[in-house]
Amino acid sequence: MRADSSSPPARAELATFLDRYFAITRSGSTLPRELRAGLTTFLTMAYILVVNPDILSQAITFPGARAQLLTATALAAASGSILMGLLARYPYAQAPGMGLNAYFAFTVVLGQKVPWQTALGAVFVVGVIFTALSQGGVRQALLSSLPHNLKYAMTAGVGLFLALIGLRKAGLVVADPQTLVTLGSLRQATPLLALGGLYVTAVLLARRVPAAILIGIAATTALAIATRAAVYPGEGGELTPFGGLTGSPIQLPVWPRTLFLALDVRAALSWPLAGVLLTMLFVAIDDTAGTLIGLSARAGFLDRDGELPRAGRAFTSDALASCLGALLGSSTTTAYIESAAGIEEGGRTGLVAVVVGLLFLLASCAWPLLAVVPGVATAPALILVGAMMITNLRFIAWGERGDYTETIPVFLTLIAMPLTYSIANGVGLGVFSYAVLKFLTGRRHEVRPLLWGVAGLVALRYALL
Repeated sequence: MRADSSSPPARAELATFLDRYFAITRSGSTLPRELRAGLTTFLTMAYILVVNPDILSQAITFPGARAQLLTATALAAASGSILMGLLARYPYAQAPGMGLNAYFAFTVVLGQKVPWQTALGAVFVVGVIFTALSQGGVRQALLSSLPHNLKYAMTAGVGLFLALIGLRKAGLVVADPQTLVTLGSLRQATPLLALGGLYVTAVLLARRVPAAILIGIAATTALAIATRAAVYPGEGGELTPFGGLTGSPIQLPVWPRTLFLALDVRAALSWPLAGVLLTMLFVAIDDTAGTLIGLSARAGFLDRDGELPRAGRAFTSDALASCLGALLGSSTTTAYIESAAGIEEGGRTGLVAVVVGLLFLLASCAWPLLAVVPGVATAPALILVGAMMITNLRFIAWGERGDYTETIPVFLTLIAMPLTYSIANGVGLGVFSYAVLKFLTGRRHEVRPLLWGVAGLVALRYALL
């Protein structure tokens, strides 16, 4: 009885503390609303627990890699979100970023044959640089040096790259010796399941259903199991039907012992990795700035000058989260645009992000259940995330007659990423083409001094490597 009688005052004290620390009332919100917003945001972005290990496990290969990568993803998302909530006190959840994980896996590790330990070291180094830049005006100078059109083109190009990865995983795009690529066979289980998942998820997104991508992944997985479709990797590399769970669906997380502190920072600081570091840095800065500004505008956080209060704390939280993610064994961690779902639900404080972080910790215990998800179920998510990212093209100032010194670098950025299977090639070709075309047309004054340096580094990288 004594414990019961003291429980309501204890809850009241906790509510008062949370209200005071996060300024919930002053922000025009309530504690129940913040908790509900945190749950909504988590459900909207929980698909990353499946998609990120699926992408990274193609580059990070060892027995039990996927289960460890799932734990690393959950811990990176949890620590990043809690850090953002406590330090910056904004309702922005964080997790390993889509696009950056594809760059890590397909461009750096598989494409450039960089050991995954070195690639993790590069993520950590970029996180440290980003943290340092977040303390002064250098970050803003780097961001300002990139033309707006190229920023939007980079985001859209990453979207095309993700969509191509998804289409390949779905079996809808396959290699062809005559035409390079062609349409896969629609008589196979993999492309049919992927198409079904794609349309289900697209309808849910169109109807603004919370957790649409997560529901689509679950529905595709359920259909694959129910139809006994051969979409699960078996012995010898052959695909087989689902073989059933080997234990309880809820278990203690698998500690990422092979991934934890496996990063090779010394190798990441070598000259051959300069291009990787530069690309990671620019994409991380651009992605973070675009996401934070977009979310803040939606939530009404920007001041009269269009600036975000406590921007330094928000950028620092993002950068530190990348460092923590690299230590745990995951690719770059960043703020998620899916945080908009919690904002639409009324969330206005850092408590939303803290709730998301705690839910990611709980979700790490569901790794046996999440391991049931086949690659074909995550393919529609990649395609649709790509579709969302390409909408940034609407912000590009094309002009009535078209300014070719702007549109050609934009086009090259867009087309190079999927066709060369490399985000770095798209970024490099876009920046270099922009600087060269402006110079040759007598408009070199439109290129910021820092961008000349970046263009020079791009040229040097390809000349020497």
